Amino acid sequence: MYFRAGDDMDVKEKISFFPHSPGVYRYYDSEGNIIYIGKAKDLHKRVAQYFVSPDRLNGKTRVLVSRIADAQYSVVDSEADALLLENNLIKQYKPKYNILLKDSKTYPWICITADDFPKVFLTRRVVHNGSKYFGPYSSVMHARSMLDLFSELYPLRTCNNKIDSAAILHHKFRPCLEMHLGRCKGCCVGGISKDEYSTYIQEITSMLRSGGRQMIEKYRSLMMEAAQRLDFEQAALYKDKMSCIEKHYSKSIITSAVDSDCDVFSLVLDQGEGWGNFMRIRGGSVVQSLNLGFKLGIEEERESVLSTFIAEVESKFGQLSSLVIVPFLPDVEIEGVQWRIPVKGDKLSLLDLSTRNASEMRANALRQREHSDPEEFHRKVLEELASALGMDTLPTHMECFDNSNIQGTNPVASCVVFRDGVPSKKDYRHFKIKTVVGANDFASMKEVVNRRYSRMLCENPEDLPQLIVIDGGKGQLDFAWQALSELGLTDKLMVVGLAKRMEEVIRIGDPYPLFLDRNSQSLKLLQQIRDEAHRFGITFHRNLRSKGQLDSALREIPGVGEKTEQRLLLHYGSVSRIAAAKLEDLAAFLGNRALCERILSHLNNISTIPGDDEVEGTGDTGGEQGAQE
Repeated sequence: MYFRAGDDMDVKEKISFFPHSPGVYRYYDSEGNIIYIGKAKDLHKRVAQYFVSPDRLNGKTRVLVSRIADAQYSVVDSEADALLLENNLIKQYKPKYNILLKDSKTYPWICITADDFPKVFLTRRVVHNGSKYFGPYSSVMHARSMLDLFSELYPLRTCNNKIDSAAILHHKFRPCLEMHLGRCKGCCVGGISKDEYSTYIQEITSMLRSGGRQMIEKYRSLMMEAAQRLDFEQAALYKDKMSCIEKHYSKSIITSAVDSDCDVFSLVLDQGEGWGNFMRIRGGSVVQSLNLGFKLGIEEERESVLSTFIAEVESKFGQLSSLVIVPFLPDVEIEGVQWRIPVKGDKLSLLDLSTRNASEMRANALRQREHSDPEEFHRKVLEELASALGMDTLPTHMECFDNSNIQGTNPVASCVVFRDGVPSKKDYRHFKIKTVVGANDFASMKEVVNRRYSRMLCENPEDLPQLIVIDGGKGQLDFAWQALSELGLTDKLMVVGLAKRMEEVIRIGDPYPLFLDRNSQSLKLLQQIRDEAHRFGITFHRNLRSKGQLDSALREIPGVGEKTEQRLLLHYGSVSRIAAAKLEDLAAFLGNRALCERILSHLNNISTIPGDDEVEGTGDTGGEQGAQE
């Protein structure tokens, strides 16, 4: 039933005539274009929500309501019918404010023709001529592997001949090469009966509908019966077929411990976009799988998005199973379908697998965006990180601190800076610890944070970061927080710790750590800035140790003072070159042969002399050393 009110009524008056029935409603703009399509369990109540309480609507929905010039509705028998009708109309009209699918592929089907001797082949075009179609398959490789399995198990015909009883009786066809090779039994010349060939098709249909477990059990039973009859040749044939099916399903289709048939849906939402995965379980095997992306419209509730995904899958793959595993309940009821939200066991494992597929699709989309539009990619990652940490602003300016020392010697710290999600190496800083004696990471962290931001408050207070990351656990984070509190900065920025053991995020005032998704780009960004701070700090510490070794190697020699050390290093460039010098050359340079003998004897007895590659400021590491504070 369709309804369109007269032009002499405003929209609010028109919707007062909407019935209290399930159906689909459509909004039109002043030019007569459909701008939104929605479903409802009660059309009157659902549509009235847009106009009764406009203050409760989000900004995008308020814009939609301001553009509604007319409305129509269609009454259906159930919520399930409304869901399917809504999905079909959205795909037909593509309204501006609806959830739109990003998938536009034509998926392949496996077709079994309606002939006396049916063909089994792959096609992307469904023709309603009595043939049976199975699919669609989201992976053409999976579909082709199924056809390879069938050709290995059964001598199916591959020709396009129209074979019937009359053609066989009149010898219309001649045997082809496939028959001579043993791949076909010669349907066209009466080499196989119609009943025997039908048995092959029935077994193929069973595997396409229910997976391979049923056929494996059937061949196992036939093998045992043949063995009991002492027909070992036939038993070996059944065993080969059983092994072929087991091998195929073990390598190409995921198997599960769930015996019952079911469908699995998962959904990952992120900043106006969504990614969903669907898996169909038959006989304990995943026989179909599909990934879809969504561009979210005005109704961004996850229940509505899940319902849209379910409707799209039902339109592609046919009727849902009686058992459907979901992460949460959709906003629609479908007769004959039982929703299940698992909390443990094999069904939860299936849901986790589906969620990993959806998450991987999201990660791939972000990687593609990074390649095509790096700025948009980094913005999405920062939005994800801000959402995960509960920040009100994007962390476009991030800084990370790390301490480095060996048994308390040469204690140093590093500070690396990321702007807009990428390293800003000109802003890197390293610190020599001045007030802390020994290996005290906590006190060292407090000193460094205090020095860094007390100086920034004096020189450039507008450039404070939105997020500070501390490499360490609760102890280092607490001392960094104390330094920020003393400076009065705790309400102007956020500081978190990233512990390396479990990659957990430690937050001030939260007794429980935050575990980000291991595959999320936000965690990878935190790991990147933490690892960069560690690399930068280790480089600075190594350079200081090298300089200390240079000093001690010459200063320990009796008769070598500061001026003599400087003369030698300026002339030879390094301690290793001094040790390799000839006694006559060294004596000619210093004018003291006895001192030169002592120098060479001492240096050549040292087991390790620091090399030229450890001098501060050389190579890839030194070139990014920043400034020292």
